[in-house]
Amino acid sequence: MENTIKNIVGLLLVTMLILAGCGGGAEQGNTQSAQKASTSGGTEGLTAFEQKHGIGPVTEVITVDQIDMKKVKKGKELFKIKCSACHKIGERYIGPKLGDVFDDRTPTYVMNMILNPDGMVKEHPEAKKMLQEFLSPMPNQNLEREEARAIVEYLSSVQNDTAK
Repeated sequence: MENTIKNIVGLLLVTMLILAGCGGGAEQGNTQSAQKASTSGGTEGLTAFEQKHGIGPVTEVITVDQIDMKKVKKGKELFKIKCSACHKIGERYIGPKLGDVFDDRTPTYVMNMILNPDGMVKEHPEAKKMLQEFLSPMPNQNLEREEARAIVEYLSSVQNDTAK
């Protein structure tokens, strides 16, 4: 009985030490977030670029001025394999419809969402809203930048087709 009490007390002490260690890290994280918010000038600690174009590896503005049909073909194939289980072009499904995605989002934003869905949902206000609406986080498909670019080209071609 005495050994059992000693074991319980020991476990409680270890648990308290672990919890105390975790608490300090949270305070440090909050301080870092506050510092980022105060220096970035953007809403929720994001820069103006991040607000408009998302958070991720794409840090320059991507445009689709002339559609590259080679990329469209590759993007269409990738969309079928990686995206169509959750997204449809002309209708809401598990995720939002994507036929008119560039009405509200930039190509850079879409690429960052494809390449960094976890970071976007954690830090970007629009991605957070989408998660609240659709209740299903976008999985990371581990695509390369050029693959994401091909999907953007495909979506741009689809949007241009539906606009005619």
